[in-house]
Amino acid sequence: MANHKSSLKRIRQEEKRRLHNRYYGKTMRNAVRKLRATTDKAEALAMLPKVTKLLDKLAKTNVIHKNKAGNLKSKLAIYTNKLG
Repeated sequence: MANHKSSLKRIRQEEKRRLHNRYYGKTMRNAVRKLRATTDKAEALAMLPKVTKLLDKLAKTNVIHKNKAGNLKSKLAIYTNKLG
């Protein structure tokens, strides 16, 4: 167990951050899955900016890597453009 007050605080902060990151990571994965499951082009085009915004925010705060966000955005854009 930690011996210093600062160590105990650090443990509390890391746990809070971990839960926060897990929540937003899961939210992002669900949003991507929902967009990929969509077969209607109009609906997909409406969802794409929201998902893109979410990916950008998570990349900015280092929840996901910026390259992962870019790869996902690119693949989702290609998917929505192919819908007919």
